[in-house]
Parts: sequence; C-alpha cells; structure tokens
Amino acid sequence: MRAWICLTPLILAACTGSYTPTPLTDKQAATLDKALAGKVAGEKVSCINREPQTNLTVISNNVLLYRVSKRLIYKNELIGSCNGLTYGDTMIVRSFGSQLCRGDFTTSANLMTGMTTGSCALGDFVPYRAPGK
Repeated sequence: MRAWICLTPLILAACTGSYTPTPLTDKQAATLDKALAGKVAGEKVSCINREPQTNLTVISNNVLLYRVSKRLIYKNELIGSCNGLTYGDTMIVRSFGSQLCRGDFTTSANLMTGMTTGSCALGDFVPYRAPGK
C-alpha cells in the first residue's frame, strides 16, 4: 500500500503532457518570411472578424496565415497540430458568432475519404501590418 502512495505522484506526472510544435522546415520558413516581408508585428489579439472574407494560407500543420488585405495579415499558431493541413486536407472550424477566436476547436479532414486527420484549437492572432506611408 505504501508503494502505491509513493508512486502516485510519479504516475500523475507521467499523465500530464505538453505540446511542443514541430519546427518549420526551411521551405515553410521561407514561405512565412516571404508572406510577412515588409510587415511589422503588432500586439496579439484573441479574436478576428470573419468578415471581410479572409484568405487562409497553411504554412505548416500548426501555423496559419489569414490574409485580410495586402496591408494586413494575421499569423495564428495553433494549439496542437492539425495533421494533414500541409497535404491539402480541409480545415473545419467550430466557432460561435461572427469571429474566429483563440480556443475555437478545429479539425482537419480529408474530403476524399471523409476521415478526420487531426484536431487542434486556434491560438492568438498576431497582426502583421505594412507600415504607413
């Protein structure tokens, strides 16, 4: 009985997990650098409006870019990894209201097979703006 009491903290510690995002490949880093070239990062925000329509660019399974205009792009680092996004799988966001927000649950799915390939949540949105003239 005493052995179980002593092992309980170790067992609980083994159950806790932490997510470490996979580093970007050289090609992904180059794509990200090109997309954000000449833009300045602002303060992160928790939510962005769905309208005007944003153009989604997948950089990796855990980094997304939402292009609002030529002058404004939001970078989002997903909480978790939606495997399959870099292979062209579709991202399905479950959100409520007219905004995309941190913590909104997201899945990736292969539309040909109908199978879910990953699940994650949206992270904070970091705005990158072109400097004013």
